[in-house]
Amino acid sequence: MMSALDLGLIYGLMALGVYLTFRILDFPDLTVDGSFTTGAATAAALILLGQPPLLATLAGAVVGAAAGLITGVLHTKGKINPLLAGILTQIALYSINLRIMGRANLPLLRQDTMLSPLRDEGLFGSWVSVGVFALVTLAFMVALDWFLNTDLGLALQATGDNERMIRSQGVSTDATKILGLALSNALVGLCGALIAQYQGFADIGMGIGLIVAGLASVIIGQALLPSRRFIFATLAVVVGSVVYRLVIQVALGLGFDPNDMKLISAVLVILALLLPRLTVFRRMRARSRQRRLEAAAVKEA
Repeated sequence: MMSALDLGLIYGLMALGVYLTFRILDFPDLTVDGSFTTGAATAAALILLGQPPLLATLAGAVVGAAAGLITGVLHTKGKINPLLAGILTQIALYSINLRIMGRANLPLLRQDTMLSPLRDEGLFGSWVSVGVFALVTLAFMVALDWFLNTDLGLALQATGDNERMIRSQGVSTDATKILGLALSNALVGLCGALIAQYQGFADIGMGIGLIVAGLASVIIGQALLPSRRFIFATLAVVVGSVVYRLVIQVALGLGFDPNDMKLISAVLVILALLLPRLTVFRRMRARSRQRRLEAAAVKEA
């Protein structure tokens, strides 16, 4: 169960990236499946070449950003449909990832990585590792919250809310889309680099279907912690990532076949989408909204 917390917190970085494109930018980016593996492959290849683990990890984030930039350019400059642009980049990244790795799998079990201190002390799946990963994810969560409240971040939000309006204010929506996609996939690539070091290998298929996990994290989190304030919205995404991994762990503990995990992920997304529409959840949200209005009225009085 503790290892599920570890993974949930690390994958929270990926979920923040998915949140940035799907919720903030309103861009259905499917680059994630490819850029995650690219980040993992780059970090693993550089570590095996003797490069410092920190540099390798940062390189994973950089190549992830480059993947997002390519998708953004294909959409904004090439006028390609957002879904198709992401799919094209994802397909191209499969071959690029094989080029980076040289083969389908790169083991890191005997290599020094950023997580070696935790691994060597047997602290994976302990409260120590949970605390470390929580601090790392919290730092990126706070940084994202800060960025979204800057002028550039507000322009990014406005691009997702009303592209025509913000363009009339002189903002280049092409530039904000490219920036948002680059930042999103930088987080995804960074997550891939850390997961490769946590699991001890990078594999060509490790990113397949990851977009479903990202969407599940975002949807589950916002169903559990509905809020329009960014600090709570991003926190909800991370919580959703942890809950998603815990559910997967429970499913495996109940005897489900690991080959069924993609099916379980899809079912989780469907349930997360349908549950908020049930009458009981609508009533709960209405009561919560009423309490907030009453509290605001009391303060004004």
